[in-house]
Amino acid sequence: MHPAHPAQRDTAPVRHALLAALRLLAGRWSAVRRTAEAGMSTAEYAVGTVAACAFAAVLYKVVTGGSIVSALGRLITSALDTLS
Repeated sequence: MHPAHPAQRDTAPVRHALLAALRLLAGRWSAVRRTAEAGMSTAEYAVGTVAACAFAAVLYKVVTGGSIVSALGRLITSALDTLS
């Protein structure tokens, strides 16, 4: 049996993982906003910045992977085909 072509792979697991990560991040952000702290110290800013950069790097690698790019290409092509 031949492996599936990259354009034919199921992207649902990646979508579900991204949505779960975004929900977790939104819940965490909501919890942080509810706390009585007025702000972060310099060390907390540094750790928060590094964590945000690491998260952005992981998302960038996932989104620019071949399966996501091809899925987005198919989605755009499909949307443009329905307009004509």
